[in-house]
Amino acid sequence: MTRALVLNASYEALSVVSTRRALSLILCDKAELLHDTGSYFHSERQAFPEPSVVRLLYFVKVPFPKRVALTKRAVFARDNYRCQYCGAPAENIDHVVPRSRGGGHSWDNVVASCKPCNARKEDRLLHETNFVLKRIPSQPRAKAWIWLLGNPREDWLPYIGESSLSA
Repeated sequence: MTRALVLNASYEALSVVSTRRALSLILCDKAELLHDTGSYFHSERQAFPEPSVVRLLYFVKVPFPKRVALTKRAVFARDNYRCQYCGAPAENIDHVVPRSRGGGHSWDNVVASCKPCNARKEDRLLHETNFVLKRIPSQPRAKAWIWLLGNPREDWLPYIGESSLSA
């Protein structure tokens, strides 16, 4: 399924939808086409460019900024799918301050880790081990949800900004 970026009337990224949904927004005069993929949707008598980026013709008030949910997939994306202790490919998430020692399940306490590092650290604090974090964990920025969907299209980059998920 091909995806399209939907922008608010103010050019702020709102969501990612299927290209069919984006074309529907255009045909109903709810959005305008900004970029296409180079492919076409064909009807009996017409061909329509497949949308990549559309902008709504009216402003949608977003009541609160989107927060990225704390999931294993989101932690892996934030940490670039690498163990934050040794740099190997990540397979688990680890609580820096173990939950058994009062650590919470929050963005600033969870990192991606490989199975060997996670098993060696067990339920100990960092100063009780020889582990050093490669990067201090933090909550991703507001637009990180777009990056969690996978590699965004090249023509989305001017609207969604940097590729870093860190704050």
